[in-house]
Amino acid sequence: MADLKSRLTKQEEVLFLRLLGSKRTSLLYKGSVHGFNVNTFHYICNRQGPTVAVAYNASGYIFGGFTIQSYSSSGAYLNDDKAFLFRLKGKENDSSPIKIPVKIAQEAVYDNAEYGPNFGLDSLVMLSENKAAVSTNANAASYTFSAEDLYGNDPVLVECEVYRVEDVGEIMEIPWRKIAWTAGERLKLMEEIKTYKPYLNNVSQFRVLILGPIGAGKSSFFNSVNSTFRGYVTSQAIAGSDSTSVTMQYRTYEVKNGRDGNPLPVVFCDTMGLEEKQEAGLDIEEVPNILKGHVPDRYQFNPSSTIHPHAPGYIRNPTLKDQIHCVAFVIDGSKVEILPENLAAKLREIRRKANLLGVPQLVILTKVDEICSFLEEDISYVYKSKPVEKQMQLTAERLGIPLSQILPVKNYSSELDIKFDVDILILMAVRQMLRLAEGFLDNVPLDHSSDSELYK
Repeated sequence: MADLKSRLTKQEEVLFLRLLGSKRTSLLYKGSVHGFNVNTFHYICNRQGPTVAVAYNASGYIFGGFTIQSYSSSGAYLNDDKAFLFRLKGKENDSSPIKIPVKIAQEAVYDNAEYGPNFGLDSLVMLSENKAAVSTNANAASYTFSAEDLYGNDPVLVECEVYRVEDVGEIMEIPWRKIAWTAGERLKLMEEIKTYKPYLNNVSQFRVLILGPIGAGKSSFFNSVNSTFRGYVTSQAIAGSDSTSVTMQYRTYEVKNGRDGNPLPVVFCDTMGLEEKQEAGLDIEEVPNILKGHVPDRYQFNPSSTIHPHAPGYIRNPTLKDQIHCVAFVIDGSKVEILPENLAAKLREIRRKANLLGVPQLVILTKVDEICSFLEEDISYVYKSKPVEKQMQLTAERLGIPLSQILPVKNYSSELDIKFDVDILILMAVRQMLRLAEGFLDNVPLDHSSDSELYK
């Protein structure tokens, strides 16, 4: 059978998805194509998971009901505290949606092979008597509504559709972090970062160490920050995917405000990636040397041994401006639950070493668009996404980092042009790094605040 086409207009579909708290639906059943028949409805729609039934009457009303439960012709009532009736469109093209939540969850849906979609104690029944019609019982306690408001008291249908709701329950109605997703917010964040000045004169730029497993997107994150301030997608740091670390040197990168602009008040320090094997990737015993400022730019890492005082370029007496002021762990957000325990243990040990030196840390959770399919289309839903929140909480548990210090981002990878919503997440991560680095300076002893040695 040819692909079914929804009767909803584009504008109605937007309101429909918003009402469901969903980004994707699949049309399963259409009365005008399959017939207004109860048996056909159950044959097609049983065992499909969450569904929404939509009725269209001759008066122009669009209304229906949603259940998170799956039909199975069980002959029983389905308990569903998420069920609701709705009106998407009323008389004279009234497009003010109405949502009527279930009052008695134990009677949310009557799943019987002899009925079509049946909400409550016959509160709303579609395909009544195998006809293109609905029947209602507004006196039932399961749902509270008036037939006039719901469908204009016009029971004759011109169409009946049933959709499977693909991502139900994955989107929250209210984001748990509030962000203004506007071009103006992007400019505001950029200006805040560009004009940020560490309060100690001898530290003109904060140094942020980027650490993480291979393939997590460490170098790509720097490239994404660089792209945001350049105004186009660029790739200065070597990035890519391989079974071993693409980054082999210790590199420090400045970010300029535009091609010929002034450097930003942050320097990103890139390292080899961490690997699961004990003698592969960055040696975690190298981390204290990096944090203390002993490791020079372009130092070639040796996984089998750490830098020593006689190594070329070794910085014997690092000053405060040479130190690392913040550590950013870059973690693949789509793979937190399968992060090998050996790697998680390495990250926790690095945290312990950083804590001993008073260096604050945060997590950059990359590839969040791979956690939820709807984020591929619209990353601004990131703080409404329950799967993303779950991955962030799991990261906090596995690494022992507060949730407030975990920032989700999407790196630029396949894009040719920048996007303001992607930029906003990147800029928020950079701003948090600056704030944490400022906290590091707050904890520097007064007798070390001058341009003198902090670690010896």
